[in-house]
Amino acid sequence: MAKFNEIDAQSNSINQVSAGTTIKGDVNSDGDLRFDGILTGNLVTKGKVVIGATGSVTGEIICANAVIEGTVEGKITASEMLSLKATAVIKGDISINKLAIEPGCKFSGNCKMNDGKTVQIEESETKPA
Repeated sequence: MAKFNEIDAQSNSINQVSAGTTIKGDVNSDGDLRFDGILTGNLVTKGKVVIGATGSVTGEIICANAVIEGTVEGKITASEMLSLKATAVIKGDISINKLAIEPGCKFSGNCKMNDGKTVQIEESETKPA
């Protein structure tokens, strides 16, 4: 029983990258991720991604859920829900199940809504930036 709780606690972990941090390369995570820094590369997680107001991603994002407050230049694939806040700037295509957009958001690209079917998230879907 203890092993189950340890595994469950690890899968529900939240990783945070603070403002002022720059990462060049791909980021893969099983848990949730809050990103307030700059990423040049792909971001893949089975959990939730939050790109904060100071956050910037140039590359592909693949996740279950995403909340975007900052800037993303690249494709976003969310198997469940994508929420674009008023401060968000998106330049790229999105493929989602559900979408929420606040007034003021800037979005330039194509949107493909899946027919309520859950998209399988696999690391093999990432492509070099």
